[in-house]
Amino acid sequence: KAIQEAGHEPCSHGYRWSEPWLFDEAEERREIELAVESIRRVCGERPVGWYWRYSRSLISRDLLVDEGGFLYDCDAYNDDLPYFVQVKGKDHLVVPYTQTYNDFRFVVADGCISGLNIFADFCKRALDELWQEGAEGYPKMMTIGLHPRLIGQAGRASALREFIEHALGKGDVWFARRADIARWWI
Repeated sequence: KAIQEAGHEPCSHGYRWSEPWLFDEAEERREIELAVESIRRVCGERPVGWYWRYSRSLISRDLLVDEGGFLYDCDAYNDDLPYFVQVKGKDHLVVPYTQTYNDFRFVVADGCISGLNIFADFCKRALDELWQEGAEGYPKMMTIGLHPRLIGQAGRASALREFIEHALGKGDVWFARRADIARWWI
């Protein structure tokens, strides 16, 4: 309920930290079902987006389309803008993800732990460049991956706040959940 009240979007990484390419079809289908039901029970709503922790299997998108409740998946790192792929004769939306602007950098070697301003500065520089390209008629999307256990630390939250204030100061920036982006794109 807190997730709904805060306006956050639950997105699934799967039921467990799994490697879906090792599953057979029945196992992967079951993992998706378990994850959807678990999130529905805990958050009060089902996920409408999917992102396997590691990478999808060859049949993941087929199973997501079969399940019927997903607007999109994020299992792609190949583009800056959403796009449709044909899955079982249907348009399926891919909202690409990136680990470039992700708070996991706070906890990896040579990440941003030595200076929180590195994260804020890196994200601000990226936004400035993408905003400029967008102003020239080429729209852009910037994904920042955030995890409560990581960004929720006070010092890290201040880096995020600094970036948000910078983005708000630029103007003409839409802060959106992936579900909002998917609904707009659809």
